[in-house]
Amino acid sequence: MRRFAWRLQRVLDIRTKEEQLKRMELFRLTETLAIKRSELLTRQRILREIMAEITQDRSPGRLGTQEFFLRNADRDDRIIRTLKDEIRDLEVRQKEKTAEVLAAKRFKEGLEKLRAEAKARFLEEQERLEQKEMDDRTTISFARRQSDALMPHAVSSHAHPVDTSWEHTP
Repeated sequence: MRRFAWRLQRVLDIRTKEEQLKRMELFRLTETLAIKRSELLTRQRILREIMAEITQDRSPGRLGTQEFFLRNADRDDRIIRTLKDEIRDLEVRQKEKTAEVLAAKRFKEGLEKLRAEAKARFLEEQERLEQKEMDDRTTISFARRQSDALMPHAVSSHAHPVDTSWEHTP
């Protein structure tokens, strides 16, 4: 039996690699996004804890601590705004990359379906050819047996040679 060879196999292989690369890019983006979100949450938590400590502090040094916090609050707000902007950008890129991965996956799955259909047609054709060959062999074998049965005196490939020389003995 012939081996199945699909002419679009190379395209399928390339699309499979492409999907894997896009998945890796999506994974890296998701990792970066998780790191940025964690950093943002950590900074916000630290600022809340500092503000809670300042509001609970009743000592005379509270005003100095509060003044220091307020001087640095602008810098902290800029950092938090920057982190939020980076997170929004990463979320947009993540959605785009997710759409790319899904499109690549659907295309690859379409190719895989075409390949499966082509292989099924190939196997059916091979089975049909094998069946035709077996039918031909059976027909030829049957015809030979019938021929041998109908003409026993005819020379066949199975018969012994007949001596046709006449020798007259006086």
